[in-house]
Formats: sequence, C-alpha cells, structure tokens
Amino acid sequence: MAPKSDGGNKLLADNRKARFNYTILERLEVGISLQGTEVKSMRMGKFSFTDAYAKISKAGELILVGFHISPYPFGNIHNHDPDRNRTLLAHKHEITKMRRKVDEKGCTLVPLKFYLKEGKVKLELGVATGRKSADKREVIKQRDEKRSVEREFRQRF
Repeated sequence: MAPKSDGGNKLLADNRKARFNYTILERLEVGISLQGTEVKSMRMGKFSFTDAYAKISKAGELILVGFHISPYPFGNIHNHDPDRNRTLLAHKHEITKMRRKVDEKGCTLVPLKFYLKEGKVKLELGVATGRKSADKREVIKQRDEKRSVEREFRQRF
C-alpha cells in the first residue's frame, strides 16, 4: 500500500490506535533529528512507533522514546542503532508550554503521525490523556451509529 499524500505532505504512518486510547487535547508539529540511513529507512516505511512516547528531559529537550527504525538494508557500516532515543525539534516556548501541561494535568506526549514535508521528516505530537474503557466503548458506539446512519442515507438516495 502506497503512502497517502495530503496537501504536499507525504504521509508515512498514522497512529490510529493512539486516537482511540487517548483523548488528544493539543497537537504540535515537530521535527525529528535523524541520521542519513534512518531517513532512508523511514522513506521505505520500515519503522514502528506503537509503544513510542515523548518526554521532556531535565535539560529541556524533547526526546522520543520507544521508536524503532529498522536498519537500512544498503547501509553497510553506516547503519544506525534501531532503538536509540531521538531528539525532537521544537521551539523552547512550545516545549515549556507542553511541560506545564504534562506536569499539571498528568498528560502524556504521544506521536500521532509521521510525514514528509518539503523533504524533511516531521512528526505530529499530541498532548493526550488516557481514556477509560467506558469512554472507549462510547467511542465505538458513536462510530457504529455514524456508520449505520451513513449506510441508511446511501440506501435511500
């Protein structure tokens, strides 16, 4: 399956499970610091971020943890460590704003989607709170109702 494109951005991956497990309060586009072979692997779609999350270090840096990029098959000795922590690139005022929300409200920083923008790998990071199972059931119920209404509407017209 080829990656989708939306308005000049080539979507590499979308974390739909995060939207189900968390309530997204705020979104932020950040860059990600990568080595050469990591970019090539990501363009091929050879990465996984199901258990990934971001944290803010004591030095005030955004760090992506649990993000796996498979080694580039043609990288030879220049390949990277697949599970290393990667630095996220954002303005200092954005990081302090996120730190306040994470500290006060008990939120977490979750990667929502990866995409290419003007040849650079970007990440949409979400400030999120966890959903309880009752909330998840409610989301499923709303989605099923919406689907049945759309189906009924198509059949009538």
